[in-house]
Amino acid sequence: MEPCLSTDTLATSSSVPVEPNAPDLSLIICTLNEGAAIRAVIEEICDTLAGISHEIIVVDDNSQDNTHAEVRAVAVMRPNVRLHVRVGERGLSSAAIKGWDIARGRFLGVMDGDGQHDPAAIRELAELILKGDKDLVCVSRYIGKTETGLSGLRDLGSKAFTWATGLVLKVPLSDPMSGCFMMTREYYQSARPKLTGIGFKILLDIAASTKVKPRFAEVKASLRQRQGGESKLDLRVVIDLVALLIEKATNGLLPARFVMFVGVGLSGVVVYTVVLIAAHLLFRSGDYLPIYRFRVLTDDLVSYSLAIWLSMTWNFFLNNILTFRDKRLHGWGLVRGLLGFYLACSIGALISLGLALLMRGQLNMHWLPAGVLAAVLSSVWNFWGATLLSWRTPKSK
Repeated sequence: MEPCLSTDTLATSSSVPVEPNAPDLSLIICTLNEGAAIRAVIEEICDTLAGISHEIIVVDDNSQDNTHAEVRAVAVMRPNVRLHVRVGERGLSSAAIKGWDIARGRFLGVMDGDGQHDPAAIRELAELILKGDKDLVCVSRYIGKTETGLSGLRDLGSKAFTWATGLVLKVPLSDPMSGCFMMTREYYQSARPKLTGIGFKILLDIAASTKVKPRFAEVKASLRQRQGGESKLDLRVVIDLVALLIEKATNGLLPARFVMFVGVGLSGVVVYTVVLIAAHLLFRSGDYLPIYRFRVLTDDLVSYSLAIWLSMTWNFFLNNILTFRDKRLHGWGLVRGLLGFYLACSIGALISLGLALLMRGQLNMHWLPAGVLAAVLSSVWNFWGATLLSWRTPKSK
């Protein structure tokens, strides 16, 4: 494997202090139910990195299989292996960030826990980064014409997103969605304040979150067959990636999570509209109800209220699956979160209801655009209120 080297220069060269006797390299492995493969993966990579001072940190999102037991069993024989379990959080990107934050090494890396990354390529990355003249070294599937290791549809999708990310990245990586790379601690810390930690594409997040133009190198390697576990790639990962690209393209003006929240909100507007139409037809009475100085149709009041409640409920459950999937609520937490969501959005709902009735009664606006416009205007408040009361970031233990 021949590395592809860049000629870029580092924008900063400040030294970051590390612990005495710290390893040269800290390699993070993010896991979720990888018990079938993780022991073999750790053993293989430790053997491959023999002669290089390193530590392996497995950051696990509270797996429900035997992942913890397998890692602890390896750690008994290999003291450079340690396990960190997160509870109430999920997502590869945020797990990698957690691992790097607690790492002790001068250089930081990440790889998958399913055995798909080639140990020979990882060894080559380590040797490149330890030379000290590179800030970022990555495994790339798109150097040359060899097989990538992805199936046809996934390969096509990966290439399409690779092209799209080239529009927002500050470094011309051939494979910005690679899940295996190493970097200096300085480069990581230059990106750390702006990292979103959302989704699975942590290299994209880092490369688009720093003003540093790194000296980088890429090593060609195809993905191997997965040794265990299941692919985490699904539609939600694609949504995460699109939202992340929008955040980076707008320089953070539109945060990725807010983009997803708005997307869910738009689907809620569809639900709201359908319910509003159905309720308006179902509850039509022609009676007026005096409210303060206004005379309001009772069917308007019932229709708007029902549409608001059902669209709020829809938005909560879809946000729990998509927008806040890394903090997904279950059991009684789901009930508490739903009540918190209702509370957080109640002010927005009152604003929406009041505006709809005002536009309907005073401006003589048609009931449909009045309701839809009012719902859109309350969405910003709903996002911040929901984040605070329903999906608050858990405190680190």
